[in-house]
Amino acid sequence: MLDVADNCKSNNPTAAVIGLSFFAVASGFLMSLIPLSLGNFGLSPDLAPWLASIFYLGLLLGALRVERLIAKMGHRRSLVLFLTLLIASILAMLLLPHAGIWLTARLLAGFAVAGVFVVVESWLLMANSVTARAKRLGLYMAALYGGSALGQLAIGELGTQGVLPYLFVIALLLLAILAPVLIRSGEPSHQAQQRLSLKESASLSRPAIIGCLVSGLLLGPIYGLMPVYIDNQVSDPTQTGLLMAAIILGGMAVQPLISYLSPRMDKRLLMAMCTLVGLIGVVGAIETSAFAFKGLSYFILGAASFALYPVAISLACDRLPSIKIVSATEVMLLCYSLGSVAGPMLALTLSDRRHGMMIYLGICLLSTCLYMLLKSLQKLDGQTDRLQS
Repeated sequence: MLDVADNCKSNNPTAAVIGLSFFAVASGFLMSLIPLSLGNFGLSPDLAPWLASIFYLGLLLGALRVERLIAKMGHRRSLVLFLTLLIASILAMLLLPHAGIWLTARLLAGFAVAGVFVVVESWLLMANSVTARAKRLGLYMAALYGGSALGQLAIGELGTQGVLPYLFVIALLLLAILAPVLIRSGEPSHQAQQRLSLKESASLSRPAIIGCLVSGLLLGPIYGLMPVYIDNQVSDPTQTGLLMAAIILGGMAVQPLISYLSPRMDKRLLMAMCTLVGLIGVVGAIETSAFAFKGLSYFILGAASFALYPVAISLACDRLPSIKIVSATEVMLLCYSLGSVAGPMLALTLSDRRHGMMIYLGICLLSTCLYMLLKSLQKLDGQTDRLQS
């Protein structure tokens, strides 16, 4: 068995990052494309929240199972497998445009995407220092959200009607597969991995778990319902793509700052600050009518919403050895998935209000801000007591 130091030293995530970049463009476009193209395939728009929730149910199921596949197959082959499954789900939707088939296909897609996330996150997090992990996680988030933002622009260029947009997504996923197929070196040793025990899983940082859960509660509706909400607010489909791109660009732009601050300050306080900034974005999106200011508000909202997950997962992995990173990322993805499954349905409870979507996001952000502030103060009080004693 390779030791941890050798495993970290030989770990070169180039294939993972290149594959992730193409995957992110495809996935970002696909998440907005699906709810906007339902009518074109003769499906009811009411199917959109169910497709979003069942996708995240698949993500949840994947979070429970993919570690075993990675342990058997290794990171590189697992990445190829999960991307192939995602392509298969899209082909099924195109060939059989029925509600039941689409729901099943999105369940499979969620499982596949869970695999992609766990493979890439654990690949990048298998570094030998907290600072290196933060830098790699920032690179991961920048590639993921940058690609997703670029994918939103395809709404204006390719539209949302017909099969051409879906074929474009499949082509991007095939390019994503090429990276791990052609670059055969650099993956971490899958032999040097251990599962977290039940006791260890239960002892993971509560704020980290809450941070991942809330990230799902925010991003599930943002990905699954926000395109429809924005489309009802604007008259031009191009503006829908631009505003969705603004959300995800905000998530990408904040990653270098998060990577810098995460090792240097209390992560609970950092999550509290992020959610407070997100509240400003929510208020701006509701109150402003000028497109430029609305775009800025969505940018701020995206920066705050997409910042939570990397901070939370970094907090969870801070004191863990590399051999347990895969298992920890699986637990964190499980928490994220639970939030993502519930998020779209919870957001629908406010759908009868004019800005129900934004009100829902504001409630999530405000409650999380208060919780993280409380936890940060409790940690500060504990440190003060130890110093005094």
